[in-house]
This record gives sequence, structure tokens and C-alpha cells, in this order.
Amino acid sequence: MTKLMIIVPAYNEQEVLQSSIERLWQIENELKQSQQITMDSGILIVDDGSVDQTWPIIEQLHQKQPAISGLRFSRNFGHQAALLAGLTTAVWDADVMITIDADLQDDPEKIPAMIEQYQAGCEIVYGVRSDRQTDSWFKRNTAELFYGLMHKMGVTMIPDSADFRLLSNRAVHALLKYSERGLFLRGLVPQLGFQTGRVEYRRTPRLAGKTKYSLKKMVGLALNGITSLTSIPLRLIFWLGMLACMLAIGMGIFTLTVHLLGKTMQGWSSLMLSLWFIGGVQLMSIGVIGEYLSKVLVEVKHRPRFIVDQHLK
Repeated sequence: MTKLMIIVPAYNEQEVLQSSIERLWQIENELKQSQQITMDSGILIVDDGSVDQTWPIIEQLHQKQPAISGLRFSRNFGHQAALLAGLTTAVWDADVMITIDADLQDDPEKIPAMIEQYQAGCEIVYGVRSDRQTDSWFKRNTAELFYGLMHKMGVTMIPDSADFRLLSNRAVHALLKYSERGLFLRGLVPQLGFQTGRVEYRRTPRLAGKTKYSLKKMVGLALNGITSLTSIPLRLIFWLGMLACMLAIGMGIFTLTVHLLGKTMQGWSSLMLSLWFIGGVQLMSIGVIGEYLSKVLVEVKHRPRFIVDQHLK
């Protein structure tokens, strides 16, 4: 049989954590009773430096049921680092790992279907949203824009799939060979290959608490994904520079023609437009290059991707 470990990253989730883990534990028990997973399967909760009662709740859950274990970071390292820490810990003991957020907006009732696809031969099973009706207009359209942009830049991603997924032991070992600090698992996992499957579900609103993914964090994650997985923006700088040069040449020809025809022009508007355009291109180009250089700086320092303060086994 299959030993399953459900990995739950949590950051300030005191409002929902208790009920979420109870629901996941019930699902695991049903899988155990149907002999789809082993009796020693469990749940691993990764506390990403919470400042509320998240860790005490994890300790209480562990005391009641030792199969519910916990990792506590020394500080907040981010959602992607929490997922990686859970996978790194579980891979030495579990046959298959499923990652799911603590708010359970992703449907945990699809976990048995994921296990079935794994047992049918899939090494990776993605949870894919069937629609985005629960999202705001802004979030829905920016998500579509992001996935479309990544596709045009040659990045393989699963549209409408976040971090609710199943990974086999072999797939996790392959994933851990990627050593970059700027983690974007949604882009890295599809690069692994292996046989894949998917289950569709409808996302539900949070039962309590507030989302921990602010607009700033979502934009940061998107930028991290782009700069981690493709160098297309650097090439775009070259073509943008070529366009600016062509416009400058065209403006020069136009100005010379007007001069030869004996017509005088004030020229202030065209001059200022050119200055603003060239200045904007230069500043944007420097910003893109700086973004890539900052990633190189972080990578060459080889700092730890996370630091574990406590581990409840």
C-alpha cells in the first residue's frame, strides 16, 4: 500500500487550522479504512513563522495524534519555502505527498481521486480549478494575463493550477535537485516530466480569517516566476532598443526633410517626446536587468532557503 503525507503550509491560520486538520484527518482515515493508504500515513503542518496561535494549535494536534507532525520556521520564509520544507522532510518516509493550503479553499475531497490516479501510474497529479467565479474581476483577469504571458514566453505551466498537487517520492527527489533560492514551484514541477494527471474542482471561499496572499505578494510571486523561468524580458530589451533607434532614425530623416524644404518648426514637442521615450526605455531596461542581477546575487550567496526552529516528529 501507499504511505501518504499531506503537507499543509500555514501562516497565521489560527482561525481555520483546527477544523482544516480535522477534515484532512477524516479523509485520511477513510482512505486507510478502504486500504488505499497505509495506517501510518499522516499530516505534516509547516508553520511559516506565524505570530498568532498557529504553533500552539499544531502542538495540541500532535499531542492528540502523533501522526500529525509539525515544522516551525525560525521566521517567515514564505509560502513556497514552507512547501519545499515539507516535501524535503516527508520525502524520506512517504511514498506520495499532497500539498494543500491550510484554508482548504482547494477541495480536499479530491484527495482520494488523486490517490487513484497515482496508483494508476501518475507520478504528478495537479489540482486544477474548473472555474474562477469565486475570484474578483481583477484577480481573474490578471491570472489569465499571467498564464497567457508565461505561455507566450515559452514557459510550461498548468493554467488554473496552484499548489494543490500530488507528487510521488520519485518526483519530489527530482524536484529537490533544483537548488535555486527564488522558488516558483508552479513553474518547476511541470519541468520534471513524468506521467501526469489532473483532477478538477471548484474553489470555495475561506471559512474564516483573511487571505495571506496580498496583491504585493502575488505580484512578487509573478515576477519571481518570470525571472526564474525565462530570459525573454532581457531579449525584449534588445528589441525595444532597436525600436527606439528606428524611431530616432525616422525622426532624423523627417527633421532633415523639413529643413531642406525650408520649413521651420519649433520642435519642442517632438524633442520632449523623444527624450521621455528614450528615458523611459532606459529606465525600464535598467530595472529589468537589475531584477535579474538581484536574483543572481541571491543565488551566489547560497543562503539557506529556510531555517527550522522546531520539529515535532
